[in-house]
Amino acid sequence: MISGTRVIDAHGHVGNWEVLGMRDDAGEVLRTMDRAGIDVAVVFGIFHPEGRRSNDAAAAFAAAHPDRFAALAYASPLVPEGMVPELRRAIDDLGFLGVKIYPPYTPWPLDHEAWDPIYAFVEERGLPLLSHTDAGDVSRPAQLAAAARRFPGASFIAGHSGNTEPARSEAIRAAQELPNYYLETCSTYRTPGVIEELVAGAGADRVLFGSDQPLMDPRPQLGKILTADLTDEEKRLVLGGNAARLLRL
Repeated sequence: MISGTRVIDAHGHVGNWEVLGMRDDAGEVLRTMDRAGIDVAVVFGIFHPEGRRSNDAAAAFAAAHPDRFAALAYASPLVPEGMVPELRRAIDDLGFLGVKIYPPYTPWPLDHEAWDPIYAFVEERGLPLLSHTDAGDVSRPAQLAAAARRFPGASFIAGHSGNTEPARSEAIRAAQELPNYYLETCSTYRTPGVIEELVAGAGADRVLFGSDQPLMDPRPQLGKILTADLTDEEKRLVLGGNAARLLRL
């Protein structure tokens, strides 16, 4: 690990995803974090559209190990009347640090007005919002960029940075154009040189380490940053400095 670096994993899940072998086990996640050298994991649930059950599960993770876990609030336009009240509860009562959305569980693309109450909430509060992005019809990085343009007071983080081409290039262009648009590193695909590509395109201060744990082993996700052709200072920003700033950790 880079000396003096506080490693913050900006992309972690809470909940059971049996078909993919993901279990809701904080102890297992902590053991993996310790082996990998991850100091803090940012977690969220995405399985219940009303948000409450997902957020209560993430709150339990964070409350049991407050020095190791922080949480993002989940909300979905599938329950439009409950979106903002649940976000208020998660931020004001549970102490969450930002918002997570997952468009593949909805029929609406990221630039659709159905998402606007969530975007307006994070802008009003000055919060970061992390969204899954890929090449799908509802989750393109360019769609998230359209939202970031309309809500400049919020920080938008493109989870997976589009994951593959051409969506990854979309994400990089959005980060170049928009000061409130950030990239996150976890991916299910092996793409040599991808970390260097993200940093060269967006700048080291606009890229955040994420692992997708426990869905994926964080060690290879971390290793591709540690072994990237970057300076130690660039690695410090990606590994935790940027997340600490955005999430006020």
